[in-house]
Amino acid sequence: MIFSKPKLIDAHAHICDPGFDKDRTEVLERARRAGVDAIIAVGENLADARQNLKLAKSYPMLKPAAGLYPTYLDINQAAEMAHFIRQKHSRLAAIGEVGLDYWVVKEEPDRERQREILKQFIELSKALNLPLNIHSRSAGRHAIALLLENNAVRVQMHAFDGKAGAALPAVEAGYFFSIPPSVVRSRQKQKLIKQLPLACLLIETDSPVLGPTPQERNEPANILQSIKAIAELKDVAEEDVIMAVSENTERLYGKLALDIK
Repeated sequence: MIFSKPKLIDAHAHICDPGFDKDRTEVLERARRAGVDAIIAVGENLADARQNLKLAKSYPMLKPAAGLYPTYLDINQAAEMAHFIRQKHSRLAAIGEVGLDYWVVKEEPDRERQREILKQFIELSKALNLPLNIHSRSAGRHAIALLLENNAVRVQMHAFDGKAGAALPAVEAGYFFSIPPSVVRSRQKQKLIKQLPLACLLIETDSPVLGPTPQERNEPANILQSIKAIAELKDVAEEDVIMAVSENTERLYGKLALDIK
C-alpha cells in the first residue's frame, strides 16, 4: 500500500455530545488549526447515530459512526441499531462505540447480555466490512477474547484500560489501540504505550472526556498531547509518530472512509 501525506485523525470523539452544542463550529475550527484532518464521530445510541450523520453533512471533517454503548442492555435496541447500520452503512466509517463494560455492569446475567449484543455487532462488522470501535472498560481481556473467538477482523480498542499483557493477543491479531490525551496523567496508559509496538497505535481524544486536565472539557485539538506523549515514551520524533499513526489509521479505516487524498 502506498500512503499519502500523513494525516491527523482523531479516531474516537463524541462530537454529537450536547456539551458541544454552543460552540461546535469553533471547536472543530480549533481542531483544523491544530492540524486535525478528520474525526471518527462515535455515538452511544440511535439518537447519536442520526445526529452524527446530520453533523457530517455540515462538517466534512467528521466521519460518522453508529453504535450502542455497552451499558444499554436492551436486545430490541441492539436490533434497531443493527438495522440502522445496515441501512446507512455506506455513509458510516465504523460501528461504534460498542463493546463490554464491567465497571458499570456487575451482574453476570447482564454481562452475558452484553456479550451477546457485542457478538451481533461483530457479525455485522464482518458482513458490512466496517471497523469496530470498541469500548472495554474493566473488561479488556474479556472483550479481546470475545473478539478473537468470533473472528473479528477490523478492530480499534478505544482507551484500553487493561495491562499490556492482556493486549498482546489483540496486537498479534492486527488490532489497534487508540491513545487519548489523558495519557499524560495515566500511568497505565503510559505503560501500555511503552510495551505495545508503534505499528498498532492510533490517537483519539474521546472528547469531551479523557482530556489532559481532569474535569475540563476535552476537544479534538488536544490530539497533539497524545502524539507528544507517545513520542516521549517511545523516544522517537513526533514526526515519526504522526507518520505511523496516520498509516495505521489508513490501514484500519481505509482512504475512502476518511476521504484522504
